[in-house]
Amino acid sequence: MKKSLKLISLMLTFVMAFCFMSGCGKAEEDAPTGNSNGITIFNSKMEIQDQMLEMAKRYTEKTGVPVEVYYSSDTVSAHLATRYASGNPYTLSMVDAKDVYSLAEEHAVDMSDQKWAKDTQYAIGLGDKIYGFPVCIEARGIIYNKDAIEKITGKEFKPEDYKTCKAFKGLIEELKKGGMESPTGVMKEDWSLGAHYLAQVYEERDDPDAFVRGLSDGSVELIKDKKFNALMDTFDVLKNNSYSRESAISAEREVTEQKLAEGEIAFLFGGNWDWSVISAFDYTENMGLMPVPQDLDDGMNEMLVGGGSKFIFLDSSENTSDKQRQQAMDFLNWLVYSEEGQSFLVDDCALVPAFSNIDKEVTDPLGKSVKYYADKGALVPNYNYLPDDHYAILGAQFQKYLAGKSDRKGFAKDVTTFWKTKTLEVHEN
Repeated sequence: MKKSLKLISLMLTFVMAFCFMSGCGKAEEDAPTGNSNGITIFNSKMEIQDQMLEMAKRYTEKTGVPVEVYYSSDTVSAHLATRYASGNPYTLSMVDAKDVYSLAEEHAVDMSDQKWAKDTQYAIGLGDKIYGFPVCIEARGIIYNKDAIEKITGKEFKPEDYKTCKAFKGLIEELKKGGMESPTGVMKEDWSLGAHYLAQVYEERDDPDAFVRGLSDGSVELIKDKKFNALMDTFDVLKNNSYSRESAISAEREVTEQKLAEGEIAFLFGGNWDWSVISAFDYTENMGLMPVPQDLDDGMNEMLVGGGSKFIFLDSSENTSDKQRQQAMDFLNWLVYSEEGQSFLVDDCALVPAFSNIDKEVTDPLGKSVKYYADKGALVPNYNYLPDDHYAILGAQFQKYLAGKSDRKGFAKDVTTFWKTKTLEVHEN
């Protein structure tokens, strides 16, 4: 696999691990105790924890193999560091891609010989080894309420007609004239702004690593970058037409998504994971996910950004027995090849499967959109090498921009300043 850049975060992991072991972090309740029979699973995807617990119960009853699932709200790298430091790792750990890259060589089993590895294009690893089992496909773009739009325009809404910022802005104005006072919403959360919207500035490149290196060494002047400005132009349309534009940092995610679900607003930047919130409300029938409109002709305005999301690695340490490792591999194959496992992923968890052999229909509208773009090869890959503090620091700077406390030039300077503090080295994936 090709060589690219890796951000050094190992020192941060060790510092945070020391902090946790010293008692300044919240310890995991009911942590696993190294049972040599059965498997333990660390889940870092909060919205499916209840489903995971129920699945574990059913799987144990069906197979006789004890399965225990644990969740922690702590930073994944720090939490796992404490488990390894105590000699009590999980059998299977569901983590982000960057965690696989930083932990796999020392702590994970090469699973490239597994059958499922040939039925997915989303598995990840290092060199010719596969360490990460892809849990699902996730993608982001602009979530739209088709019914709310058509109620005002009186014509069919086709996302492909609004690929450019100019066309999108025109539709916004049409909706306002038709009586929708504020057609958009913006989530103020730092992860949405910093890890998702801003990240597209790096991701929508032929070589994201080269662009990041340019930010780091000063050869890229961000304020003059066409992609940055195109994405920020669209963000301004979302920001300036938001129902919460007068108090953007006070807007609650649940309120924003309720307004979208019920058709009070028509557009919101987000991803298919937002369905877990939207579906809790009295949502309208027709919704979907479309690419972020941009006034550029590079084709990125016809693609969502996404790919494999959350990856499971199998512990290689002496604290896990060969029997447990085999039980864990059997479990992963059960997820991919059994009717019950597939139903758990697609029906119970409402996930878009990452495996070509799973043909179960994705039922939620945002998931359907993701599958549509994934099936036609229209996903811009995630950039999996953002530093751990990227979304917290730059998310906060993006919040200042959202609140009108800084301008575009100032925000561009904040982004550049951040990257100039990062040491980059060659990584392989």
